[in-house]
Amino acid sequence: MQSFYEASVSRSTDYAPLAGRRAAHVCVIGGGLAGLSTALGLAERGAGSGDGIVVLEAQQVGFGASGRNGGFVFGGYSLDCADLLKTLGAQTARELYALTTDAVDLMRRRIQRYAIDCDVTDAGVILANWFDEPARLESQRRLMRDSFGVDWEPLSAAQLASQLRTDRYHGGLFERNAFHFHPLKYVLGVAAAAAGAGVTIHEQSPVLRLQRDGAGYLVHTPHGAIEARHVVMAGGGYARNVHARVERAVLPIATYVMATEPLGARLREAIDTRAAIYDTRFAFDYYRPLADTRILWGGRISVREREPAAIARLLRRDLLRVYPQLHGVRVDYAWGGLMSYARHKMPQIGRDTDGVWHAVGFGGHGMAPTTVSGELLAAAISGERPVPDAFAAFGLTPVYGAFGLAAAQLTYTAMQTRDAVAGRRRAPRPVS
Repeated sequence: MQSFYEASVSRSTDYAPLAGRRAAHVCVIGGGLAGLSTALGLAERGAGSGDGIVVLEAQQVGFGASGRNGGFVFGGYSLDCADLLKTLGAQTARELYALTTDAVDLMRRRIQRYAIDCDVTDAGVILANWFDEPARLESQRRLMRDSFGVDWEPLSAAQLASQLRTDRYHGGLFERNAFHFHPLKYVLGVAAAAAGAGVTIHEQSPVLRLQRDGAGYLVHTPHGAIEARHVVMAGGGYARNVHARVERAVLPIATYVMATEPLGARLREAIDTRAAIYDTRFAFDYYRPLADTRILWGGRISVREREPAAIARLLRRDLLRVYPQLHGVRVDYAWGGLMSYARHKMPQIGRDTDGVWHAVGFGGHGMAPTTVSGELLAAAISGERPVPDAFAAFGLTPVYGAFGLAAAQLTYTAMQTRDAVAGRRRAPRPVS
Protein backbone atom coordinates (compact mmCIF):
# COMPACT_ATOMS: atom_id res chain seq x y z
CA MET A 1 0.00 0.00 0.00
CA GLN A 2 1.42 3.41 -0.98
CA SER A 3 1.88 6.05 1.72
CA PHE A 4 -0.57 8.94 1.84
CA TYR A 5 2.37 11.28 1.32
CA GLU A 6 3.57 9.61 -1.88
CA ALA A 7 0.01 9.38 -3.17
CA SER A 8 -0.51 13.11 -2.69
CA VAL A 9 2.64 14.54 -4.28
CA SER A 10 3.65 15.17 -7.83
CA ARG A 11 7.37 14.65 -8.28
CA SER A 12 7.79 17.26 -10.97
CA THR A 13 11.58 16.91 -10.91
CA ASP A 14 13.56 13.72 -11.38
CA TYR A 15 17.23 14.01 -10.50
CA ALA A 16 19.37 11.93 -12.85
CA PRO A 17 21.63 9.17 -11.48
CA LEU A 18 25.32 9.96 -11.25
CA ALA A 19 27.18 8.97 -14.40
CA GLY A 20 30.93 9.35 -14.76
CA ARG A 21 33.45 10.92 -12.44
CA ARG A 22 33.42 14.48 -11.15
CA ALA A 23 34.84 16.61 -8.34
CA ALA A 24 32.90 18.27 -5.52
CA HIS A 25 33.79 20.36 -2.51
CA VAL A 26 31.18 18.50 -0.44
CA CYS A 27 29.48 15.17 -1.13
CA VAL A 28 26.38 14.52 0.97
CA ILE A 29 25.27 10.89 1.22
CA GLY A 30 21.51 10.80 1.78
CA GLY A 31 18.68 12.81 0.23
CA GLY A 32 16.56 13.15 3.35
CA LEU A 33 16.07 16.29 5.40
CA ALA A 34 19.40 16.07 7.24
CA GLY A 35 21.40 15.80 4.03
CA LEU A 36 19.37 18.33 2.07
CA SER A 37 19.37 20.83 4.97
CA THR A 38 23.16 20.54 5.06
CA ALA A 39 23.39 21.10 1.31
CA LEU A 40 20.99 24.06 1.38
CA GLY A 41 22.75 25.54 4.41
CA LEU A 42 26.07 25.36 2.56
CA ALA A 43 24.59 26.89 -0.57
CA GLU A 44 23.00 29.73 1.41
CA ARG A 45 26.43 30.47 2.88
CA GLY A 46 28.08 30.48 -0.54
CA ALA A 47 30.20 27.46 0.35
CA GLY A 48 31.23 24.98 -2.30
CA SER A 49 31.67 27.54 -5.06
CA GLY A 50 33.82 26.08 -7.78
CA ASP A 51 33.56 22.30 -7.44
CA GLY A 52 30.21 22.67 -5.68
CA ILE A 53 27.98 20.47 -3.55
CA VAL A 54 26.62 17.07 -4.59
CA VAL A 55 23.88 15.04 -2.89
CA LEU A 56 23.68 11.29 -3.59
CA GLU A 57 20.41 9.50 -2.86
CA ALA A 58 20.08 5.72 -3.21
CA GLN A 59 16.35 5.87 -4.00
CA GLN A 60 14.36 9.10 -4.37
CA VAL A 61 14.54 12.33 -2.41
CA GLY A 62 12.60 11.86 0.85
CA PHE A 63 12.49 8.08 0.50
CA GLY A 64 13.38 7.40 4.15
CA ALA A 65 12.02 8.68 7.45
CA SER A 66 12.01 12.31 6.26
CA GLY A 67 9.18 11.55 3.84
CA ARG A 68 7.23 9.04 5.95
CA ASN A 69 6.86 10.56 9.43
CA GLY A 70 3.95 12.12 11.30
CA GLY A 71 4.69 15.66 10.14
CA PHE A 72 5.07 17.24 13.60
CA VAL A 73 7.42 20.25 13.85
CA PHE A 74 8.31 21.34 17.37
CA GLY A 75 11.21 21.81 19.73
CA GLY A 76 13.21 19.14 21.52
CA TYR A 77 14.95 15.86 20.83
CA SER A 78 14.03 12.21 21.31
CA LEU A 79 15.90 12.36 24.61
CA ASP A 80 13.54 13.64 27.29
CA CYS A 81 14.24 17.22 28.34
CA ALA A 82 14.69 16.15 31.97
CA ASP A 83 17.42 13.72 30.90
CA LEU A 84 19.02 16.37 28.68
CA LEU A 85 19.17 18.66 31.71
CA LYS A 86 20.62 15.93 33.90
CA THR A 87 23.31 15.07 31.35
CA LEU A 88 24.44 18.55 30.33
CA GLY A 89 23.48 20.93 33.12
CA ALA A 90 21.13 23.88 32.97
CA GLN A 91 22.92 26.29 30.63
CA THR A 92 24.11 23.81 28.00
CA ALA A 93 20.82 21.89 27.95
CA ARG A 94 18.94 25.14 27.39
CA GLU A 95 21.33 26.10 24.56
CA LEU A 96 20.83 22.77 22.79
CA TYR A 97 17.06 22.96 23.20
CA ALA A 98 17.08 26.53 21.81
CA LEU A 99 18.76 25.20 18.65
CA THR A 100 15.60 23.20 17.94
CA THR A 101 13.17 26.07 18.51
CA ASP A 102 15.38 28.23 16.30
CA ALA A 103 15.11 25.46 13.68
CA VAL A 104 11.29 25.58 13.87
CA ASP A 105 11.50 29.29 13.04
CA LEU A 106 14.04 28.63 10.27
CA MET A 107 11.70 26.08 8.70
CA ARG A 108 8.89 28.64 8.73
CA ARG A 109 11.17 31.17 7.03
CA ARG A 110 12.28 28.69 4.39
CA ILE A 111 8.70 27.76 3.62
CA GLN A 112 8.04 31.44 2.98
CA ARG A 113 11.32 32.26 1.23
CA TYR A 114 11.21 29.33 -1.18
CA ALA A 115 7.39 29.23 -1.53
CA ILE A 116 7.23 25.59 -0.41
CA ASP A 117 3.63 24.38 -0.65
CA CYS A 118 3.59 21.74 2.11
CA ASP A 119 0.11 21.98 3.67
CA VAL A 120 1.28 23.88 6.75
CA THR A 121 -1.14 23.95 9.68
CA ASP A 122 0.33 26.43 12.16
CA ALA A 123 -1.98 25.47 15.02
CA GLY A 124 0.33 24.09 17.70
CA VAL A 125 0.67 20.67 19.29
CA ILE A 126 -1.19 19.22 22.27
CA LEU A 127 0.41 16.85 24.78
CA ALA A 128 -2.56 14.89 26.15
CA ASN A 129 -2.28 13.20 29.55
CA TRP A 130 -3.12 9.51 29.24
CA PHE A 131 -2.91 9.05 33.01
CA ASP A 132 -5.21 10.39 35.72
CA GLU A 133 -2.24 12.01 37.43
CA PRO A 134 -2.22 15.84 37.14
CA ALA A 135 1.27 15.97 38.66
CA ARG A 136 2.70 14.55 35.43
CA LEU A 137 1.59 17.60 33.48
CA GLU A 138 2.48 20.11 36.15
CA SER A 139 6.02 18.77 36.55
CA GLN A 140 6.50 18.82 32.75
CA ARG A 141 5.17 22.36 32.48
CA ARG A 142 7.38 23.55 35.35
CA LEU A 143 10.45 21.90 33.84
CA MET A 144 9.90 23.52 30.44
CA ARG A 145 9.18 26.95 31.93
CA ASP A 146 11.94 27.08 34.55
CA SER A 147 14.76 25.24 32.75
CA PHE A 148 14.05 25.91 29.06
CA GLY A 149 12.15 29.20 29.06
CA VAL A 150 9.12 27.73 27.28
CA ASP A 151 5.64 28.15 28.76
CA TRP A 152 3.34 25.37 27.60
CA GLU A 153 -0.26 26.33 28.24
CA PRO A 154 -2.30 24.05 30.56
CA LEU A 155 -5.57 22.58 29.30
CA SER A 156 -8.03 21.29 31.87
CA ALA A 157 -9.78 17.99 31.32
CA ALA A 158 -12.92 19.90 30.31
CA GLN A 159 -11.03 22.17 27.91
CA LEU A 160 -9.35 19.20 26.29
CA ALA A 161 -12.61 17.24 26.06
CA SER A 162 -14.14 20.12 24.08
CA GLN A 163 -11.48 19.53 21.41
CA LEU A 164 -10.85 15.78 21.67
CA ARG A 165 -14.08 13.82 22.14
CA THR A 166 -12.66 11.03 24.22
CA ASP A 167 -12.53 10.05 27.86
CA ARG A 168 -9.02 8.64 27.49
CA TYR A 169 -7.27 11.87 28.43
CA HIS A 170 -7.01 13.84 31.64
CA GLY A 171 -6.02 17.34 30.65
CA GLY A 172 -3.09 18.44 28.56
CA LEU A 173 -0.46 21.00 27.65
CA PHE A 174 -0.54 23.14 24.54
CA GLU A 175 2.70 24.01 22.75
CA ARG A 176 1.84 27.04 20.67
CA ASN A 177 5.16 27.43 18.83
CA ALA A 178 4.68 24.26 16.79
CA PHE A 179 3.05 23.25 13.54
CA HIS A 180 2.36 20.22 11.38
CA PHE A 181 2.70 19.73 7.65
CA HIS A 182 3.19 17.34 4.74
CA PRO A 183 6.82 16.30 5.35
CA LEU A 184 7.47 14.87 1.90
CA LYS A 185 6.28 18.05 0.20
CA TYR A 186 8.60 20.01 2.47
CA VAL A 187 11.60 17.78 1.74
CA LEU A 188 10.95 18.05 -2.00
CA GLY A 189 10.73 21.81 -1.58
CA VAL A 190 14.07 21.93 0.24
CA ALA A 191 15.58 19.80 -2.54
CA ALA A 192 14.24 22.21 -5.17
CA ALA A 193 15.59 25.18 -3.21
CA ALA A 194 19.01 23.55 -2.94
CA ALA A 195 19.05 22.68 -6.65
CA GLY A 196 18.06 26.24 -7.47
CA ALA A 197 21.01 27.46 -5.41
CA GLY A 198 23.47 25.34 -7.39
CA VAL A 199 23.47 22.01 -5.51
CA THR A 200 23.61 18.93 -7.75
CA ILE A 201 21.30 16.09 -6.68
CA HIS A 202 21.52 12.54 -8.02
CA GLU A 203 18.76 10.03 -7.28
CA GLN A 204 19.04 6.25 -7.83
CA SER A 205 22.73 6.59 -6.93
CA PRO A 206 23.50 4.28 -4.00
CA VAL A 207 26.97 4.60 -2.55
CA LEU A 208 28.85 1.33 -2.92
CA ARG A 209 32.13 2.36 -1.35
CA LEU A 210 33.73 5.29 0.42
CA GLN A 211 37.50 5.49 0.43
CA ARG A 212 40.13 7.97 1.50
CA ASP A 213 41.82 9.68 -1.45
CA GLY A 214 44.71 11.93 -0.42
CA ALA A 215 43.30 14.92 1.46
CA GLY A 216 39.77 14.01 0.42
CA TYR A 217 37.54 11.05 -0.42
CA LEU A 218 36.38 9.01 -3.37
CA VAL A 219 32.68 8.11 -3.27
CA HIS A 220 31.73 5.26 -5.63
CA THR A 221 28.26 4.63 -7.08
CA PRO A 222 27.23 1.99 -9.67
CA HIS A 223 27.92 4.27 -12.64
CA GLY A 224 30.20 6.98 -11.35
CA ALA A 225 32.29 8.46 -8.56
CA ILE A 226 32.68 11.75 -6.71
CA GLU A 227 36.06 13.14 -5.68
CA ALA A 228 35.17 15.22 -2.60
CA ARG A 229 37.04 17.36 -0.11
CA HIS A 230 34.32 16.72 2.51
CA VAL A 231 31.83 13.86 2.92
CA VAL A 232 28.64 14.01 5.01
CA MET A 233 26.95 10.77 6.09
CA ALA A 234 23.21 11.43 6.40
CA GLY A 235 21.64 8.14 5.34
CA GLY A 236 19.70 7.52 8.55
CA GLY A 237 18.28 4.05 9.10
CA TYR A 238 18.78 3.05 5.47
CA ALA A 239 22.57 3.47 5.13
CA ARG A 240 24.29 0.10 4.65
CA ASN A 241 27.91 -0.90 4.09
CA VAL A 242 29.18 2.60 3.34
CA HIS A 243 30.93 3.83 6.49
CA ALA A 244 30.96 1.39 9.39
CA ARG A 245 31.99 3.90 12.05
CA VAL A 246 28.67 5.73 11.60
CA GLU A 247 26.45 2.78 10.71
CA ARG A 248 27.38 0.72 13.76
CA ALA A 249 26.15 3.59 15.97
CA VAL A 250 22.64 3.52 14.48
CA LEU A 251 19.67 1.33 15.36
CA PRO A 252 17.28 1.10 12.38
CA ILE A 253 13.89 1.09 14.13
CA ALA A 254 10.57 0.72 12.31
CA THR A 255 7.56 2.88 13.04
CA TYR A 256 4.07 2.86 11.56
CA VAL A 257 1.59 5.41 10.19
CA MET A 258 -1.86 5.26 8.60
CA ALA A 259 -4.37 7.68 7.11
CA THR A 260 -8.11 7.11 7.28
CA GLU A 261 -10.66 7.77 4.58
CA PRO A 262 -11.96 11.38 4.48
CA LEU A 263 -14.39 11.62 7.39
CA GLY A 264 -16.32 14.76 6.50
CA ALA A 265 -18.54 15.85 9.39
CA ARG A 266 -17.58 12.73 11.37
CA LEU A 267 -14.15 14.21 12.03
CA ARG A 268 -15.59 16.74 14.48
CA GLU A 269 -17.34 13.94 16.34
CA ALA A 270 -13.86 12.91 17.43
CA ILE A 271 -11.37 15.75 16.83
CA ASP A 272 -12.46 19.37 16.92
CA THR A 273 -9.08 21.11 16.76
CA ARG A 274 -6.53 21.89 14.07
CA ALA A 275 -3.66 21.07 16.44
CA ALA A 276 -1.62 17.88 16.28
CA ILE A 277 -1.78 15.53 19.28
CA TYR A 278 0.43 13.07 21.12
CA ASP A 279 0.11 11.57 24.61
CA THR A 280 2.19 11.09 27.75
CA ARG A 281 2.94 7.37 27.45
CA PHE A 282 6.39 6.10 26.50
CA ALA A 283 4.70 4.16 23.68
CA PHE A 284 2.46 7.03 22.65
CA ASP A 285 -0.01 7.61 19.85
CA TYR A 286 0.50 10.66 17.66
CA TYR A 287 -2.07 11.97 15.22
CA ARG A 288 -3.41 15.01 13.44
CA PRO A 289 -6.38 16.05 11.33
CA LEU A 290 -5.66 16.61 7.66
CA ALA A 291 -7.19 19.30 5.46
CA ASP A 292 -9.36 16.78 3.61
CA THR A 293 -10.84 15.52 6.95
CA ARG A 294 -8.72 12.38 7.16
CA ILE A 295 -6.98 11.48 10.40
CA LEU A 296 -3.30 10.68 10.06
CA TRP A 297 -2.39 8.34 12.93
CA GLY A 298 0.98 6.96 13.96
CA GLY A 299 2.46 4.93 16.74
CA ARG A 300 4.26 1.80 17.87
CA ILE A 301 7.86 0.98 17.13
CA SER A 302 9.46 -2.34 16.31
CA VAL A 303 12.73 -3.82 15.15
CA ARG A 304 10.98 -5.26 12.11
CA GLU A 305 8.99 -3.78 9.28
CA ARG A 306 5.42 -4.96 8.73
CA GLU A 307 3.13 -5.32 5.75
CA PRO A 308 0.57 -2.52 5.22
CA ALA A 309 -2.38 -4.76 6.12
CA ALA A 310 -0.85 -5.57 9.52
CA ILE A 311 -0.02 -1.91 10.13
CA ALA A 312 -3.57 -0.86 9.28
CA ARG A 313 -5.01 -3.48 11.63
CA LEU A 314 -2.77 -2.46 14.57
CA LEU A 315 -3.19 1.29 14.19
CA ARG A 316 -6.93 1.11 13.53
CA ARG A 317 -7.23 -0.76 16.83
CA ASP A 318 -5.29 2.04 18.54
CA LEU A 319 -7.51 4.69 16.94
CA LEU A 320 -10.72 2.99 18.10
CA ARG A 321 -9.38 2.57 21.62
CA VAL A 322 -9.30 6.37 21.85
CA TYR A 323 -12.25 7.19 19.57
CA PRO A 324 -14.68 4.23 19.58
CA GLN A 325 -17.29 6.44 17.93
CA LEU A 326 -15.29 6.07 14.70
CA HIS A 327 -16.14 2.37 14.46
CA GLY A 328 -16.34 1.33 10.83
CA VAL A 329 -13.85 3.91 9.58
CA ARG A 330 -11.85 2.76 6.58
CA VAL A 331 -8.07 2.94 6.41
CA ASP A 332 -7.00 4.18 2.98
CA TYR A 333 -3.22 4.21 3.51
CA ALA A 334 -0.86 2.39 5.86
CA TRP A 335 2.92 2.35 5.76
CA GLY A 336 6.07 1.96 7.79
CA GLY A 337 9.64 3.15 7.65
CA LEU A 338 13.00 2.99 9.38
CA MET A 339 14.17 5.70 11.75
CA SER A 340 17.75 5.93 12.98
CA TYR A 341 18.06 5.74 16.77
CA ALA A 342 21.12 6.09 18.97
CA ARG A 343 21.49 4.31 22.30
CA HIS A 344 21.54 7.67 24.08
CA LYS A 345 18.50 8.92 22.09
CA MET A 346 20.24 12.08 20.89
CA PRO A 347 21.22 12.99 17.34
CA GLN A 348 24.83 12.27 16.43
CA ILE A 349 26.20 15.39 14.78
CA GLY A 350 29.87 16.03 14.14
CA ARG A 351 33.01 14.66 12.51
CA ASP A 352 34.52 11.27 13.25
CA THR A 353 38.19 10.33 13.54
CA ASP A 354 38.24 9.42 9.83
CA GLY A 355 37.29 13.00 8.99
CA VAL A 356 33.78 12.09 7.78
CA TRP A 357 30.99 14.41 8.89
CA HIS A 358 27.75 12.79 10.07
CA ALA A 359 24.15 13.66 10.93
CA VAL A 360 22.23 10.59 12.11
CA GLY A 361 20.22 9.23 15.06
CA PHE A 362 17.22 11.57 15.11
CA GLY A 363 14.78 8.94 16.34
CA GLY A 364 11.11 9.80 16.31
CA HIS A 365 11.59 13.54 16.80
CA GLY A 366 13.41 14.50 13.67
CA MET A 367 11.99 17.45 11.74
CA ALA A 368 13.55 20.25 13.78
CA PRO A 369 16.73 18.36 14.84
CA THR A 370 17.53 17.38 11.24
CA THR A 371 17.33 21.06 10.36
CA VAL A 372 19.60 21.80 13.33
CA SER A 373 22.13 19.27 12.02
CA GLY A 374 22.11 20.84 8.58
CA GLU A 375 22.80 24.29 9.99
CA LEU A 376 25.54 23.05 12.34
CA LEU A 377 27.35 21.04 9.69
CA ALA A 378 27.01 23.78 7.07
CA ALA A 379 28.45 26.29 9.52
CA ALA A 380 31.32 23.97 10.47
CA ILE A 381 32.25 22.94 6.92
CA SER A 382 32.16 26.54 5.71
CA GLY A 383 34.42 27.62 8.57
CA GLU A 384 31.79 29.81 10.21
CA ARG A 385 31.84 28.06 13.61
CA PRO A 386 32.47 24.54 14.96
CA VAL A 387 29.78 22.08 15.98
CA PRO A 388 28.98 22.78 19.67
CA ASP A 389 31.11 20.69 22.02
CA ALA A 390 27.99 19.48 23.83
CA PHE A 391 27.18 17.08 20.98
CA ALA A 392 30.41 15.23 21.73
CA ALA A 393 28.66 13.91 24.85
CA PHE A 394 26.35 12.04 22.47
CA GLY A 395 28.84 10.54 20.07
CA LEU A 396 28.92 7.51 17.80
CA THR A 397 28.16 4.98 20.53
CA PRO A 398 28.09 1.40 19.16
CA VAL A 399 24.68 -0.29 19.29
CA TYR A 400 26.00 -3.87 18.92
CA GLY A 401 23.90 -4.95 15.96
CA ALA A 402 21.30 -7.61 16.64
CA PHE A 403 21.92 -7.45 20.39
CA GLY A 404 21.12 -3.75 20.38
CA LEU A 405 17.95 -4.31 18.39
CA ALA A 406 16.84 -7.03 20.82
CA ALA A 407 17.52 -4.75 23.78
CA ALA A 408 15.55 -1.94 22.14
CA GLN A 409 12.55 -4.22 21.56
CA LEU A 410 12.66 -5.51 25.15
CA THR A 411 12.82 -1.95 26.49
CA TYR A 412 9.88 -0.87 24.36
CA THR A 413 7.79 -3.88 25.41
CA ALA A 414 8.60 -3.29 29.08
CA MET A 415 7.59 0.36 28.85
CA GLN A 416 4.38 -0.58 27.03
CA THR A 417 3.55 -2.91 29.90
CA ARG A 418 4.32 -0.22 32.47
CA ASP A 419 2.06 2.26 30.68
CA ALA A 420 -0.74 -0.31 30.41
CA VAL A 421 -0.60 -1.03 34.16
CA ALA A 422 -0.59 2.67 35.01
CA GLY A 423 -3.45 3.34 32.60
CA ARG A 424 -5.70 0.74 34.24
CA ARG A 425 -5.79 2.71 37.47
CA ARG A 426 -8.80 4.49 36.04
CA ALA A 427 -10.78 2.75 33.31
CA PRO A 428 -12.32 5.20 30.80
CA ARG A 429 -16.07 5.58 30.48
CA PRO A 430 -17.61 4.93 27.08
CA VAL A 431 -18.09 8.05 24.97
CA SER A 432 -21.74 9.03 24.85
